[in-house]
Amino acid sequence: MRRIAVFGAGGWGTALAISLAEAGHDVALWVRRPEVAAQIRRDRRNAVYLPSAGIPPEVYVTSDLEKAARNRTIWVFATPSQAVRGVASRLQPLAHPALTVVSVAKGIENGTLLTTTQVLAEVLPGVPEHCIGVLSGPSHAEEVAAGMPTTLVAAARDEDVALEIQSTFMTPRLRVYINLDVIGVEIGGSVKNVLAIAAGMADGLGYGDNAKAALITRGMAEIQRLGLAMGADPQTFSGLTGMGDLVVTCMSRHSRNRYVGEQIGRGRTLDEIRAEMPMVAEGVASTRSVYELANRFGIEMPITEAVYGILFDGKDPVEAVQELMSRSAKREDWLPDTLQA
Repeated sequence: MRRIAVFGAGGWGTALAISLAEAGHDVALWVRRPEVAAQIRRDRRNAVYLPSAGIPPEVYVTSDLEKAARNRTIWVFATPSQAVRGVASRLQPLAHPALTVVSVAKGIENGTLLTTTQVLAEVLPGVPEHCIGVLSGPSHAEEVAAGMPTTLVAAARDEDVALEIQSTFMTPRLRVYINLDVIGVEIGGSVKNVLAIAAGMADGLGYGDNAKAALITRGMAEIQRLGLAMGADPQTFSGLTGMGDLVVTCMSRHSRNRYVGEQIGRGRTLDEIRAEMPMVAEGVASTRSVYELANRFGIEMPITEAVYGILFDGKDPVEAVQELMSRSAKREDWLPDTLQA
């Protein structure tokens, strides 16, 4: 049994708290809004973010961040990626060298262009950097909470830490593999949300399976280019946190990012869509960061560029597709000169 704090009671944080408690761990779930925490304690169900799943009585639910964090050996950050810095900063006085810190957020911070583990390493200097890892993969909260078979990847720079994360989260229904390529795992998990918005736009525009398959495979080429430029292992992108996560997010009815794209493809505005969504679609904010990273590293990411133009520059989705289809001819295995072997 491990003493674990899960920060963030969105769908994913709630699902992981349920899974960890059912595995026999002592779990505290931090909820940002006191009224939501009170509702969860009363009903043992997260009516806002995961109404389909019951929450075991063993999960301690609180809106007091210090109470959730104190005397825990593992901290799990399940907030939206843009909120990780703020929550971690509040926890800085409680951080210590014996902690293992796990990010389950998928995104790149706006402005700094840091991944979530890089943000945590910067904000929590009291925790050794090799003790900060990530858990990622094709995993919709609704299915994990329902006990449907799911596979994930635990990544850390230190193999012993990756093994600790693996053993903590592993259950008969949640299979966890380890990987030491932290940056590759995080880039795959972040960029796929941008591409899922593009896939949803194709759905909303009424394009067929051919277009969806093209977006997924050419999107993977964009993930690989950026990942290689940032020092990732190319093999990572063939695995669960690369192709696996990309496929499920582009295809699933549970995907918030795909939904946002679909609604835009049907003619709605981003503001309209956000106003009706209780949960965050990480790909919207990550589109800014990934677009800026591509410019920083000189990487061509035409699908990402198109999504950026539609979301933030008012470009028409049909026009964006026409521009993508009329680009100059390329080799399928094309890489920038700086990445050629």
